[in-house]
Amino acid sequence: MRIASLPFVLALLLAALPAMAATDSAGVPANHIYPVGHLAPTDSRLAVAVGQPMPDFDLPGIDGLRVRLSDYKGRKNLVISFVPAAWTPVCSGQWPGYNIAKEAFEANDTALVGISVDNIPTLFAWTREMGGLWFPVASDFWPHGGLAEKLGILRSDGVAERALFLVDKNGIIRFIDVHDINTRPDLGVLLSAMKRLQAGN
Repeated sequence: MRIASLPFVLALLLAALPAMAATDSAGVPANHIYPVGHLAPTDSRLAVAVGQPMPDFDLPGIDGLRVRLSDYKGRKNLVISFVPAAWTPVCSGQWPGYNIAKEAFEANDTALVGISVDNIPTLFAWTREMGGLWFPVASDFWPHGGLAEKLGILRSDGVAERALFLVDKNGIIRFIDVHDINTRPDLGVLLSAMKRLQAGN
């Protein structure tokens, strides 16, 4: 079987984004989603910047394993995706949306970790309801929001901002998107940042 070229796959992926964006959740029944309502777009003060080291972390994952920055340093570029809360509309569409981009992550030698301040049982049940994710999901529940607070993305209500951090193989932050908490980050922008990093730009 012939494998489609990466540009072709990316073109298909980008073409699918409008349809994905039209759906609030992917795989989670609507009556299981908590209606959050509109929130202040951001409610925190970023404490890190592009060019600085990513703070170290060692968090429990939903598979019973630890998720550590050291697992990726020297091996893979890393995208860290923070979402505010399980069982909410935008979050329930964002992470499943990364399932269709797995090949693009692999082509750019980039791993992905999802993090929320929810506890492990909540994250376990939520991701199972989504139908599963290809990337590890970790809990920043205790000390509550410890990593989010180090990064300056812990909101005053105790949840994390919707934020993306692209970290290179040396552990240096190369891209940050602290996004409007009410909307899903543009996957195309993230893929472009990954491609630039992989190309050495």
